[in-house]
Amino acid sequence: MTMYRDHAININSEKYRHLLIEKTIPAKTILLNEGEVSRNAYFIKNGCLRLWFNNKGKDITFQFFFENEAVSSAESFRSGEPSLFSIESIEPSTICIISKKNFENILMNDPEYAALIQGTIVKRMSHYSRLFMSYIKNTPEERYRELLKNSPHIIKRIPQHYIASYLGITSVSLSRIRNRL
Repeated sequence: MTMYRDHAININSEKYRHLLIEKTIPAKTILLNEGEVSRNAYFIKNGCLRLWFNNKGKDITFQFFFENEAVSSAESFRSGEPSLFSIESIEPSTICIISKKNFENILMNDPEYAALIQGTIVKRMSHYSRLFMSYIKNTPEERYRELLKNSPHIIKRIPQHYIASYLGITSVSLSRIRNRL
């Protein structure tokens, strides 16, 4: 199973299969609650997960993950500090779960995989930087157009209220933007 689409390394190969727990979960399954310490990382075989946090009672989605991608609360997973966000399934999903201990064992014994993880972290940080700048520079309509251009699969698979949350707008505002385009 790949960490992200640009680099292929099979974490689900026979070499590591004994370290993983495969699980099928329904939509709206919380894998990690904001404020809990992350003890696992997740590799998505099929389905979709999202990262979100609560801001004064408002659900804010800030990233989506799909097939052949990995997700965790990396800071919490590595440091043992409480997670700043929750991880939840959006649709029924099949995931492979790896514990922190098993993950660290792979990193220590597989330099190729350790390099892949480093690349994944850089890619994730780049995504967050672009998202942050987009919130500062762009209007909601520009953010939606950017999403259509760069990630049309999100528009096709994700419910509108999650997309609106991701864009930092209400579902009503998103409907208006979509009707104008």
